[in-house]
Amino acid sequence: MSDTTQNSKLKIQNSIAIAHEDHGSILSPLKALQFFARKPVTVPLEPRPAAANYRGFHLNDHEKCIGCSSCQKVCDNAAITMVKVPHLPEDPVNGIRNLRPAIDYGRCCWCALCVDICPTGAISLSREYVHTCTQAEIDSYFILPDETGLHGKYYGLGWQKSVDSDLLDLERQAMEELVPEARIDNFDEIVHGYSEQQAVIEASRCVQCGMCHDACPTHMDAPEYIRAIWQGKPEEAVRWIYNSNPFSHVCGRVCTHRCEEACSIGRRGEPVAIRWLKRYAMDAVDHDRVKQIVAEQKADYLSGKQIAIIGAGPAGLTAAFDLVRKGHQVTVFEARDAAGGMPRYGIPSYRLPYDMLDRDIDVITSMGVKIKTNTRVGVDISMQQLQADHDAVVLAIGLHLGRSTRIPGADHKQVVKAVDLLRMITNDEKFKLPKKAVVIGGGNVAMDIARSIARMQRRAHGQVTVTVTALEDKAHFLADPVEVKECLEEEIEIFDARGPQACIIERGRLKGLKTWKVRSIFDDQGRFSPAYDETDEQIHEGDMVIEAIGQMSDISLLGETLSEELEWHRGRLKVDENGRTSVDWLWAAGDCVNGPDVVHAVADGHRVAASIETWLDKK
Repeated sequence: MSDTTQNSKLKIQNSIAIAHEDHGSILSPLKALQFFARKPVTVPLEPRPAAANYRGFHLNDHEKCIGCSSCQKVCDNAAITMVKVPHLPEDPVNGIRNLRPAIDYGRCCWCALCVDICPTGAISLSREYVHTCTQAEIDSYFILPDETGLHGKYYGLGWQKSVDSDLLDLERQAMEELVPEARIDNFDEIVHGYSEQQAVIEASRCVQCGMCHDACPTHMDAPEYIRAIWQGKPEEAVRWIYNSNPFSHVCGRVCTHRCEEACSIGRRGEPVAIRWLKRYAMDAVDHDRVKQIVAEQKADYLSGKQIAIIGAGPAGLTAAFDLVRKGHQVTVFEARDAAGGMPRYGIPSYRLPYDMLDRDIDVITSMGVKIKTNTRVGVDISMQQLQADHDAVVLAIGLHLGRSTRIPGADHKQVVKAVDLLRMITNDEKFKLPKKAVVIGGGNVAMDIARSIARMQRRAHGQVTVTVTALEDKAHFLADPVEVKECLEEEIEIFDARGPQACIIERGRLKGLKTWKVRSIFDDQGRFSPAYDETDEQIHEGDMVIEAIGQMSDISLLGETLSEELEWHRGRLKVDENGRTSVDWLWAAGDCVNGPDVVHAVADGHRVAASIETWLDKK
């Protein structure tokens, strides 16, 4: 018999013996006399030293606390109420609320789950445990803890989050992807996506705080679809996703994922992979079934109202999706061969396979949205005709024109715009592939074109010779860090803090780009005004220079009369908070208003659709 088993039997026997003792002796009351000599405990109570891990009153570091409400959600006794503290910062985009937990000590059982689940580690328990109040101060058991303690006196930390008690999984599930050697000579999708098991484990990391919902421009119901994935219900996840985003395959791959930047788990660990979980749900459900689920939201009547939308990108098609669900007839006019806007013609297929984009568009058209491709407004049909034939018009034309540096030599035929080249690659159009290419720019478009040219060079010449020059230093690059990392993995050179000065032309042939070291980008007033160190000059060899410094819209379709009638702000259409222009029948949305970002374009589409719906109701 083991020592453990023997000890257990002895404890049981002792317990039985005690249970059979005669507690009915007439002398038992005399045992109380032993307490007469002890010092009485009276009010006011004075606390005695508590154990190191004692669970006393709560402390909360208001600087660490982000108001995520995880403590409130985990409390089974409803002892925690989130209270607004106006003087604290409120920044939903970056995952900060001016809410702090107040504790009702009439309900609290000191289980410390609030401490163990706190994403930031702001909450702890002190060794302070004495508090009294009079009848007049009955509310004094409802406490808003701070870092000073209940009575402003430090009694020492008691129960704190530790490695053993931490309820959070701080490491995300690794995403499998093609290694550089396997992807450098092709346009195959790099990211593989989560398996069901990976998705469930990753979803289990979410504490349902809703910080992602606050930060997302479309205010997606991310906590709800993540919970559905954790429960093994991908179809239910799709229902939640389509409440706010008809471009779910696209955003599941190329969204700028502001939600993850706000994720409370990311304060101490890696944020929940919200974007990849969206992708998993969309890929896990059969496409025809997705269309059936979305069709449940379609109106069963027709309003008789007709809306024209110019541009079949995320903003225009999101507005169309919302409006057709309300029973309106929507026609989208697209100048190019296929719908999709900048995601199709500006994002390489190794990041966004176009068949996934086509699935999003197919769901939208299955709801009744009509798309007329190869129809150029201003040429095939006028704005005036659109106004006459429709109750409202939406301008969602994207940013399909590239901006020029206007440096000497920028007008050479081998100096090209990144957006034009990306569109040619998408359309499989022929162009003279450079043996050495120099890209100007530090944003995602610059990385996209550099990586696309690199793939074509490796396939055609067996080696990569692409150089990227950016005004910003590496710590302030505009491109997504993952894009920069993958650029370097694919043998692309990146020179940061270099300002373009001239394209070098010799005997009519482009030889490269001259740059100077950047001292600063903005002046004392915060205006764009780069300053350079002229003594630090470099020549980057190349037979093609690609400008990727920004984009603009082609507004020629508006015509001179309408252009003069509209209000403008720094070259962009001026709109109100609902996307409405100064002309009452015209709205504008997406990149042409707010700049390039798919998820912001989707949010814009929702906004103008809601505004048009309100306006139509009043007509």
